[in-house]
Amino acid sequence: MSRGTVRLQVGSLLVYDGEAVEVVEFAPTVAGNEVVLKDRRGGLRRVAVKELLFSDRATVVSENPGASSSDLEDIASVLLSRLKPAELGLLADRAGHVREACSGYRSGSAELAGQGEPRPQYDPSLPKVVRYQAKADELGVSLRTVKRWVAAVEAHGEAGLAPRARGTSVLDRCDPRWVETALEVMIEHTDQSKPMRKTVIERVQALLAARFGEGVVAVPAQTKAYEALEELERQHPTFRLSTKRNRDIAERPRTVFGRLRPTRPGEYVLMDTTRLDVFALDPLTLRWVNSELTVAMDWYTRCIVGVRLTPVSTKSVDAAAVLFQAYRPLKPAAHWPPQAVWPEHGIPRSVLLDRDAIDGPMAKSATPALVPETVVVDHGKIYVSEHLRSVCDRMGISIQPARLRTGRDKGPVERFFKTLRQGLLHALPGYKGPDVFSRGEAVERQGYYYLDELLERIVVWIAATYHRTPHSSLVDPGVPKLRMSPVQMFEHGMARVGYIEVPRDKHLALEFLPTVWRTIQPYGVEIGKRRYNGSGLYHDGRPSPYLGGRWPIQVNPDDIDHVYFRDLDGEPHELVWEHAAARDFPLSEDALEFARSLAAQKHPYPDDRLAVVELLERWQIGFGTTLAERRIALRAMREQPAFNLQPHQPAPHRAELPGEEFEGDDDVADTEDFADEEPVPGDDEEFYAEALEDL
Repeated sequence: MSRGTVRLQVGSLLVYDGEAVEVVEFAPTVAGNEVVLKDRRGGLRRVAVKELLFSDRATVVSENPGASSSDLEDIASVLLSRLKPAELGLLADRAGHVREACSGYRSGSAELAGQGEPRPQYDPSLPKVVRYQAKADELGVSLRTVKRWVAAVEAHGEAGLAPRARGTSVLDRCDPRWVETALEVMIEHTDQSKPMRKTVIERVQALLAARFGEGVVAVPAQTKAYEALEELERQHPTFRLSTKRNRDIAERPRTVFGRLRPTRPGEYVLMDTTRLDVFALDPLTLRWVNSELTVAMDWYTRCIVGVRLTPVSTKSVDAAAVLFQAYRPLKPAAHWPPQAVWPEHGIPRSVLLDRDAIDGPMAKSATPALVPETVVVDHGKIYVSEHLRSVCDRMGISIQPARLRTGRDKGPVERFFKTLRQGLLHALPGYKGPDVFSRGEAVERQGYYYLDELLERIVVWIAATYHRTPHSSLVDPGVPKLRMSPVQMFEHGMARVGYIEVPRDKHLALEFLPTVWRTIQPYGVEIGKRRYNGSGLYHDGRPSPYLGGRWPIQVNPDDIDHVYFRDLDGEPHELVWEHAAARDFPLSEDALEFARSLAAQKHPYPDDRLAVVELLERWQIGFGTTLAERRIALRAMREQPAFNLQPHQPAPHRAELPGEEFEGDDDVADTEDFADEEPVPGDDEEFYAEALEDL
């Protein structure tokens, strides 16, 4: 019986360094056994036996090498593991018959002879062919079958009697050239519309005729060709799935999937944006609009550390605001359940921290706080923008871009969006489903949520349900059956790492705002045809330390009433727009540009003050029905601002607009606290009542 070995002796042939050689002598030495190899030219060389056994430079050639792991045939463990217990019993019985036919004993050895062995017809002194014929007559099979069994056992042992694990498919019965061309045509349709099988078959026939000639390559029958395409569908999906899914599968790497492996909280933060499957209600026109949700997730703990809901589309400043929430979490409302609120500064209750270690008052938060080290983003406009890249550069955050159209690079956050839809959105009134095929009839009539209401429900669900639910992917290798929630994983990560980085700069929000460069004039600073002034500006002509003589000014696009300027000592100062006092709510940059375009249509020389008045009057009488106006109004209707900025000086007194009456300065809103809460015109009940009357 051959084994998975080969005999190395004098006369054995080898291939050494690509040259055929022969072993002519064994030369034992003190260092170990060596052999003398002779090539075809008669040259001799001494080589250690160890090198012949383990080096890739040498290959032993033999007429009967026996079975080895490199053979095309499956190894014994593969063949035997496929069999059921009953089949293994039949195989062992057949192997006993083969041993008896070869040696006269069922065990194959005279020392282990059974009772009455050897039987007369299997006496070892008889010729083999006589014993084989006797075994064939006993089992009722042909002599050729017994000889085939004996050869299989001699070549592969008892496993040689097992049925082959590898079968043939319809592709093996087709011409390889037809199969190769069919797969080529299917690959050509990756970026095209889904083809019919008949079209692919006709295309294959045309290509074969052009390449090899008409009738040279055998074309399978229609039924066989359809079966072959079904098999090729496993290699390159074309007909069964959607075209988008087929493209995603086609772009998969041909190597083993890899991924980043976080080891601590904050090491990798995933950021992504998706359009929600629930409509939001426009508070200006009471019409339905789409909204987009942007989140930041800590990969190690699966905690959502930033969330922002924007109408229609998302801007780069929104992505920066989500990243800012990782440092400064949102403040929970008073009516939130206790389990939804994180302790001071998002640190678990099991961690003690000195009160003086954090600047400012100790406030509870809606999400945990951490310092991201690397953010993983896709190639969307808002994530490759200069604004977000400059923010990450200033904060020392690395950017890891995901591969194009490879959602699994951000798998956890993609799975979160699905969990959000299945856990919360599907139960809300006005749920429209993930696609048009899942949408109900007139879903907008079932109920409504304003943008701020929808955001609050999402944040509460994240804090009270998602963060408290065990996840199958959150495990400790030491306790593999323990499933932890994101909150528990955060505590586990802190205990594992032993520290958490806490931002100390109380003016941290300025790092996340877009920066513009301007010169300081006697009248102040001009940005976008708007003039700003404040006590922090230098009027004594001191030069700027930056190149070009300009100064960096931080601007919030959602609140252009104030910009922020740092002096030479690094102290930030708030600069106020000259028309900021005309309103008691913030004005966005988009709203001002739209107001200017409206005023230019009616007045030959409009100024910003008149433009804002025209816009407010238009909204008040219900004419704000364009998409641009609806988006502007929606972005203004937020409960919490994007950045918690703390101005350092009060705004000028509110100027009186045409047609307005004031009873005194006591009615003017306290603008020093505008960063903590954005006021809206009137209380909620009056606003909604007026909106319903306009409708």
